[in-house]
Amino acid sequence: MLIDLTEVIKNENGKINICEDFNMPQISFMGEEFEFSAPLKASGTITNNSKALELDMTVSGKANVHCARCASLIEISVNFPVKETLMREDEANSKDEEVILYQGKEIELDDIIVSNFLMNTSAKYLCSEECKGLCPHCGINLNEHTCDCDKDIIDPRWEKLAEIMKNMD
Repeated sequence: MLIDLTEVIKNENGKINICEDFNMPQISFMGEEFEFSAPLKASGTITNNSKALELDMTVSGKANVHCARCASLIEISVNFPVKETLMREDEANSKDEEVILYQGKEIELDDIIVSNFLMNTSAKYLCSEECKGLCPHCGINLNEHTCDCDKDIIDPRWEKLAEIMKNMD
């Protein structure tokens, strides 16, 4: 999403409104795949505060991810803020660590939106709080079916602890 900053740069206290569709790429993050079947909606403003440009925007839409327990595909709502300070590369002070630099009179917001999405996303998503997950033995989805697996099978690494616990009773 390329934004022309000409008008906001010329006018101290100038402002431009942003209301654009953003085609978010498929993202792999922390073992999860985020797919976006429709563009996200980006809306907000870029304001000239006479020292820098302030980007204040909200991005919202839907994404498809897998449930962390049963691996079913689920649709989640995406809604996150984007608040950044923008400075032209030739005007930036080397001490300014919290600014995003741009060149010329345009700025590309794609990477800014993606990085803000990653900062605001959860590590795990569930299809429901009551999700039973997958059977650790046969792999069947326990939300949809029951299995005949022996539930009392103990991982060999925990056998000694199970014996100790049994003797304590």
